[in-house]
Amino acid sequence: MRALTEAEIRASFVNCTKGEASRARLPRELAELDWAGLDFLGWREPGAPDRGYLVAEFEGRTVGVALRLAQRPGAGRGGAMCSICLTAHPASGVALMTARRAGRGAAAEEYASAGEYFCSDLACPLYVRGRKRVAAGGARMTESLDAEQRVARMRANLAGFLGRVVR
Repeated sequence: MRALTEAEIRASFVNCTKGEASRARLPRELAELDWAGLDFLGWREPGAPDRGYLVAEFEGRTVGVALRLAQRPGAGRGGAMCSICLTAHPASGVALMTARRAGRGAAAEEYASAGEYFCSDLACPLYVRGRKRVAAGGARMTESLDAEQRVARMRANLAGFLGRVVR
């Protein structure tokens, strides 16, 4: 992923108003990020545990998506797997996140939001590359895919989600 400025990130949001995008609290360490090692930038809003954001390249442009954490009855028991990077976590390490669909029209009216299970910290690129360890009780599965193939699968899974939000 190429390095983005604060202005580029705020302008990329497709499913919230300009006012909402301007009020989003961005990660403090933007300048220090290893952008080349990221397939998307994801973060949770400090002080607002039910909000998250992700910014990624999608169909040749930078797309930002505001996320909301869905309430899960019985959360905190057992484990779960991220649908994007396929990392298994203790239950608190995975969250169902929803995004309002962008735009107006029949498709946006019929299905007002899209949801997916994400790593709660939105650090999928780091888990896939082995740069971040899963908390006790979770694990990366042993696979026959090499790192490049796992990254490609994660990108395809993310593109599927973004496609449901953007279109």
